[in-house]
Amino acid sequence: MIRSFRDRETERIFQRIRSGKLPSDIQRTAVRKLRMLNRSVTLADLRVPPANRLEKLRGDRAGQYSIRINDQWRICFTWRNGDAYNVEIVDYH
Repeated sequence: MIRSFRDRETERIFQRIRSGKLPSDIQRTAVRKLRMLNRSVTLADLRVPPANRLEKLRGDRAGQYSIRINDQWRICFTWRNGDAYNVEIVDYH
């Protein structure tokens, strides 16, 4: 379950409130992926579908995980005790 958001924009998208900062096609996919993240009980739940490409991040994002929205956009989060924290949508490029 999502316990916190890192930014208000991601939270608004999760609540299905349109954002002027992200393309509409990205928002539709992001809502679907955020709902999937919210329903997940374990990290393994996010391995399906494989297009999520669940990754454990390194470097300045060590301790975080990401799933892909597309080649450019990711949903990044920390995972503790079956819950997602500091969830954010990030432009990776």
